[in-house]
Amino acid sequence: MLQKDYKNQRSGLLDTRLGLFIHWGLYSINAWHEQEQYRNCLDRSEYTPLMNQFNPVNFNPEEWIDLAKNAGMQYLCFTVKHCDGFCMWDTAQTDYKITNTPYGEDILAKLAGTCARKNFPFCIYYSVPDMNCKYYPNRGRSYELPAPEDGDEPDVGEYVNFVKKQITELCTNYGKIHRFWWDVNKLSLNHHDESVNEQIRKLQPGIVINDRGFSEGDFSTPEREFAHNSKQAFGMYEYPTEACESIGHESWGYRRNEDYYSFGYITKSIDKHLVKGAKYLLNIGPKPDGTFPAEAIDILKKLGKWSRSTKEAFDKTECVSYLTDNQELLLTRKDNTIYVHVLNANRSGIILNPIDILPQKATILNNGKVLEAAVEFMPSLHDRKKSFLHIWNIPVDELSNEAIILKLEFDSLAKIRGTVK
Repeated sequence: MLQKDYKNQRSGLLDTRLGLFIHWGLYSINAWHEQEQYRNCLDRSEYTPLMNQFNPVNFNPEEWIDLAKNAGMQYLCFTVKHCDGFCMWDTAQTDYKITNTPYGEDILAKLAGTCARKNFPFCIYYSVPDMNCKYYPNRGRSYELPAPEDGDEPDVGEYVNFVKKQITELCTNYGKIHRFWWDVNKLSLNHHDESVNEQIRKLQPGIVINDRGFSEGDFSTPEREFAHNSKQAFGMYEYPTEACESIGHESWGYRRNEDYYSFGYITKSIDKHLVKGAKYLLNIGPKPDGTFPAEAIDILKKLGKWSRSTKEAFDKTECVSYLTDNQELLLTRKDNTIYVHVLNANRSGIILNPIDILPQKATILNNGKVLEAAVEFMPSLHDRKKSFLHIWNIPVDELSNEAIILKLEFDSLAKIRGTVK
């Protein structure tokens, strides 16, 4: 079970809801996939020479953070080590690191320092599988080499000690770390050791840790719309949650011929998870020179416009989707205002059954348009023998490529009673 200090975790979610996830490393050079070595079954001699080509001379962390802030993002999570084992900081535990590339500088130090100066909370991603460390017991499981290579000394205990030494570096040399994001221990090593997370908490008091590491975490991590067991149809997430999705379907790292998601898909995914009380990480894979792909920059610019117009529907609101039994909608509330999140905008009207009172005003947050509303007997719900709140003239074609959010301002909500619990 996850740690369940839900109230405190929830309050912590209110200020930083939308974050930027970054997958960046040697794999950006061939621009195929962040698990290039694993998925192509490459041994070290075939993959590690990429280190000699990695030279992101156009890396500018200030530009990254400015793009993220302008997109409405409030924090950043950065991959310091993926399953290939390459380290994006000047670790003393291996020579397989950014400071031994032609670039020669500590990427993590630059990025963490910029986040601190710009008051942009900084979080760390760290892969448990490591295809380069001689102590890691590669056995052909997920994100591993098929077997140890010549010179390896597979030993779980020694590998955990290696990890702890790297944790000490990460948690003492790079300022405040707000969240620690483990990955895929359960699909690979599957080793339980509570002392690892205990060490992180000792070095970084107040940090929160996800559920993919060596022991219980503080929050769950549904990925690419896979809901796991924590998703509820109408209510809040069962546990503190941080959902994540990449801007493209094929890879989290930079991919040259990526199949990018539509902006509508991205905003609807963000909308759905934020309504339920989760944080949300949207991932971008920078190019090998350190810049963002043009498509990513375009998405961030559009996201900024959408975020600014719809922010109030998430800011200090509560999820009240139980007030309607219309499963195509989610609802949030602040005082006497209800925000309607239209998940399935395939027609120009919605019915908020069983709500049967008229708002003083109904508008679309996306563009400010005033909508028509009435409490009326609807043909599609004739069997209910009652009249319900009907809102129509929603420009679904005009807004087809973004999540639509309506703002309903009531004189009082005291008479509204939901039927779905």
